[in-house]
Amino acid sequence: MFFLLSKVLDFLLLPTVWLLALLIAGLLAQPLNRRRWLVAALVLTGLSTNSFLVNELLLAWERPPVALAALPRHADAAVLLTGITAVNKSPHDRVYLGAGADRFTSALWLYRAGRVRRILISGGSGAVAAKAHTEAHDLATLLRLAGVPNSAIILEEKSRNTRENALFTKQLLATTPGMDTLILVTSAFHQRRALGCFEKVGLRPIAFPAGYRSADRRATPDYWLVPSPEALENFSLLIHEVTGWLTYKALGYL
Repeated sequence: MFFLLSKVLDFLLLPTVWLLALLIAGLLAQPLNRRRWLVAALVLTGLSTNSFLVNELLLAWERPPVALAALPRHADAAVLLTGITAVNKSPHDRVYLGAGADRFTSALWLYRAGRVRRILISGGSGAVAAKAHTEAHDLATLLRLAGVPNSAIILEEKSRNTRENALFTKQLLATTPGMDTLILVTSAFHQRRALGCFEKVGLRPIAFPAGYRSADRRATPDYWLVPSPEALENFSLLIHEVTGWLTYKALGYL
């Protein structure tokens, strides 16, 4: 039930849905009130597509990068959270990586650099209705193609959200000895919620943010003034994540 409700909430929180609602309200409103709705739609459009404003919000929310030198020399495992593949895309003879694929490359980098001995991939299927193969399975395929042996790959394929990532990972670790030092690899915007969930269930991983949506500040006119569709996408993502963090906090998951 929580999984389905989260999908509905994701839809309702989209700024594009708000914009459409404001425009429809403007069209249906009496002439005297129509201008108010249209001005509200214009303000929302301006704020949500402003690269400077959205980037500043992202810089404030995302966890800062962690240098490799700051990590333990040989951690037991990198815990790689999924959410970066298209499990419903056919044909299913390949892996389709989407936004946030830097999570995968960061985990692989940690392994290749000798910073972790294993990679634990946590994530089932994000499909609502249709049964799909798991994201963990897909990413394990890519790891094997990149030369990571099966003995260094651990799969957790039941979880469908961040809370379950933490719970099922802890259950799996209880049956896997010698997994004491963990490095949690997920997107920078998602790291706060993920780390909170893992700490809540008694795990103490080291955060390793990846997949940054923020960028370095610029002094060019387009950064300050020109509307950007990428800013709108990032604004939508940020609203989703902050709302998710607040919801998890209210439910006691953090």
